[in-house]
Amino acid sequence: MAENKRNSDFTATGVSGEDYKPYISPDENIREFTVRAILIGCVLAILFGAANAYLAMKIGMTICASIPAAVIGMALLKCFKNSTVLENNIVQTVGSSGEALAAGVAFTLPALLIMNLDIRITTVFVIAATGGILGCLLMIPLRKFLIKDEHGKLPYPEGTACAEVVVAGKEGGASAKMLFKGLGIGAAFKFLTNGICLFPEELDIPLKGYLKGGAVGADVYPSLLGAGFLVGPRISAMSLAGSLVGWFGVLPLIYMVGQYAPEAIGGIADIPISEMDHWDMWTYYLKYVGIGSVVMGGFISLFKALPIIVKSFKGTFGAYKKGESEVKRTERNVPVKLIIILAIVILAVIAFQPVFPSVAAGSIGAILVLIFGFIFVAVSAHLVGYVGSSNNPIVAMAIGSLLVTAILFRVMGFNGTSGVTAVVIIGSIICICIGVSGDMAQDLKTGFLLGSTPAKQQYGQMIGILCSAAVMGAVIIMLDKVYTIGSKDLAAPHANMIKSLAEGVMSGNLPWTLILAGMGIALAVWLLGGEVLPFSVGLYLPIHLSTTMMVGGIIRGIVDKKLKCSDDIRAKKVEKGTLYASGYIAGDALMGVLATALIYCGTGIDSWGFLDFARTDNAWVSTVVFCVVIAYFCYQVFSSKGESELSGRDIQM
Repeated sequence: MAENKRNSDFTATGVSGEDYKPYISPDENIREFTVRAILIGCVLAILFGAANAYLAMKIGMTICASIPAAVIGMALLKCFKNSTVLENNIVQTVGSSGEALAAGVAFTLPALLIMNLDIRITTVFVIAATGGILGCLLMIPLRKFLIKDEHGKLPYPEGTACAEVVVAGKEGGASAKMLFKGLGIGAAFKFLTNGICLFPEELDIPLKGYLKGGAVGADVYPSLLGAGFLVGPRISAMSLAGSLVGWFGVLPLIYMVGQYAPEAIGGIADIPISEMDHWDMWTYYLKYVGIGSVVMGGFISLFKALPIIVKSFKGTFGAYKKGESEVKRTERNVPVKLIIILAIVILAVIAFQPVFPSVAAGSIGAILVLIFGFIFVAVSAHLVGYVGSSNNPIVAMAIGSLLVTAILFRVMGFNGTSGVTAVVIIGSIICICIGVSGDMAQDLKTGFLLGSTPAKQQYGQMIGILCSAAVMGAVIIMLDKVYTIGSKDLAAPHANMIKSLAEGVMSGNLPWTLILAGMGIALAVWLLGGEVLPFSVGLYLPIHLSTTMMVGGIIRGIVDKKLKCSDDIRAKKVEKGTLYASGYIAGDALMGVLATALIYCGTGIDSWGFLDFARTDNAWVSTVVFCVVIAYFCYQVFSSKGESELSGRDIQM
């Protein structure tokens, strides 16, 4: 049956969800939930899941995969003459689920490896699958209120952009070409640094004189350049501001005072500050200041989200009171009975986890997962409607639930290594729930605009979650074997934070002075009107990440504000830059995983002897080469090349 273009103006305002006419009419039944769409989506879910697990532990952030998955799916489905936009929508729904799952898993579960505990592939699969499926189930009752009833009020930027990309895919392949070019460049650069190790990835310059103890530098990651462009100058600047406070303020102050102390201070480190370099001081002191700042950022986000929680609950229960004698195709969800059965099974699986000393303790853990999961899923699904999935503070929300869980378990006398492990696992399941629900909300918005069947998207999301969960454990274990998770090569910042908080609360040994100082700094930033979470993450992470992100943010700022051109041309430059930036990120991450796999398999690519003549430890060489990557990106963004093939859609990530 031919596709019926009912409405392709997805950003139109003033149209209620009840009156909106989707791109494909509800009366039409065209090809949607097909084997080929599911298979392509599953492959993309695995690839983007592995890539984002690597990114999460390497740079502390992930890329939203909906638009890259839609573009790649569009290119692959063109091989079939009878493909449809609804098939492509299923591809991006299934494919992007891997990214959402990876964020929750990689931000939390590596904490167990940092604690020198062994984790099995099956353990990771169970935790990832339960958290991911529960996130889907908790999101389903919210769909009608958030996606349909709030249409025109909640823009869901990535979901709307993805719908436009899917429709545009029927008209040409310019978007795919740009994305793949960026992917190739990102992958090639990563292969030179991580694969055959021709030059280092980090420029590190210790400060001297009055700022001794601090440092400045840059990590030459194409992913950071792309991420800076996607989040824009404001968020990039706030992240860099946090890093400047930490590396130009806190660290020099710690060194100035600590250099006169003959012994270790505070019981945190086992060596005096006078014998530490800036990396040691970051590890033992500055990270706790950053943790306090992130925790306060989470509390502030929760406080601001209270009206959202109340509104979401009212809307959800109100929607279920409205019975419909005949449900249209575009309104069909997974049956309520199936939701209840699956939720009970998942909660039972959590309760009987062997990490708990008793079923009673496990049951309390399962109840906490359900309570915090439902609260934060509602917040997450509503929040991404305004700020997008990439700005969803899932770690901050997960930390809030983790702290409450840790305190409750300690009061119950459930402590020690097993207690910390249980707290981390509960925090991980909640974090995965939050991440998956945010991604699913964007996907359901895309489906609402296109006229898809919600139930088919929901089933597709669950299939993608199970596929990516099946490989997540192998990816994490492989990365740990090659780089050692928690080391300087793969810092896993969020997992480190989770581990420190869980151990500190359960043992009562948290360095509260440093944490409270960080909370005070975050509170001051909020009172000044700043973006607290980006600032806090910048304070927690090394400055080397923020400086490279700022380069991408500056390029985006020039396009948005300083470039003299028409709004139409500006929109096309942003679209083009977004595609190349997404490619840089995806190529960097995918090659990072591939290079790790090759090293893990013993191929020796990192030490091929015939390349010794070209290898160097001089970080300035890698900086110069990286400048070429930056220059090419600028050329593509600022030139008019390829703009005639674009429509100027706002596809911000």
